[in-house]
Amino acid sequence: MSNDAEGPKRQKGPGKGGPYWVEVTEGQDGQRVDNFLLGRLKGVPKTRIYRMLRKGEVRVNGKRCRPAVRLRAGDRVRIPPVAGREAPPSARVPEGARKAVTEAILFEDTELAVLNKPPGLAVHAGSGMPYGIVEALAAARPEVEWGLAHRLDRGTSGVLVVGKNGKATRRLQAAFRESRAKKAYLALLLGRVEEGEHVEEAPLRRGPERGGQRPMVVDGESGRRASTRFLVLRAFPGYTLVRAEPETGRTHQIRAHARHWGHPIAGDPLYGDREANRTLKELGLDSIFLHSAELELPHPVTGETQHFRAPLPAPLKALLDRLSG
Repeated sequence: MSNDAEGPKRQKGPGKGGPYWVEVTEGQDGQRVDNFLLGRLKGVPKTRIYRMLRKGEVRVNGKRCRPAVRLRAGDRVRIPPVAGREAPPSARVPEGARKAVTEAILFEDTELAVLNKPPGLAVHAGSGMPYGIVEALAAARPEVEWGLAHRLDRGTSGVLVVGKNGKATRRLQAAFRESRAKKAYLALLLGRVEEGEHVEEAPLRRGPERGGQRPMVVDGESGRRASTRFLVLRAFPGYTLVRAEPETGRTHQIRAHARHWGHPIAGDPLYGDREANRTLKELGLDSIFLHSAELELPHPVTGETQHFRAPLPAPLKALLDRLSG
């Protein structure tokens, strides 16, 4: 009998070393199969999961599937044996990280939680990180089906929204994807910027790999539309604090646009100025000065517009005090 014909009589549990089948619940209806696997196989590298999909190791109702296939309630998903699947989040997340993440919660109801993400903590495991925000929340409160509504770079602090069940997470993700969520960041830029407002609209695309990453580059021909509004808030000797409002949601958009403008963000390891970053490190800056300060989005159930604010982390506030003194 071929793998395509595997069914309930040949199921094997996660601890038996073979493939097993999972039935999609109502709360997971509409979820992409790659996101379904990423949420279920905590700690398994994304590259491994996408390789499983390419090789046909994952089946939906007995058939091969592409990563973007949407699951429906009642679908049966075949999951192959994967190293690391059995390890619970609590085995990978230190107690201190669990406490820090739960203490970072600014708001919570039955559908979502809003955190003031600490700088330096990834939002999820991967790329050498054994755990992130989602894994820490799952370790602290495993009864909740935590899911990322959007992402922040590891070094970026501030407002981060997570869903507390599959349906809420997908609705929140849709709000970000459809630009129904409005974000505002605080960023400290290198150099003195003229007072007022500046709108950067340079198209962006992925550039060549550098240091294990592929930074975004400006490309007027093949780049995708990107627009960021910068508003000057305060000037310091050699630096300018701005409010940055991305109108589109490209990867690293604010960082790439700030560099293109000629005023990279303080402490940015990928788009910034190395010499300036060394000076800033001596002043106590150990991360990029980019903070998700405000977020406005519709509630996933009521549709009511909610507005969240996150105060600057103490190290960023301390740097501004030093620069002003």
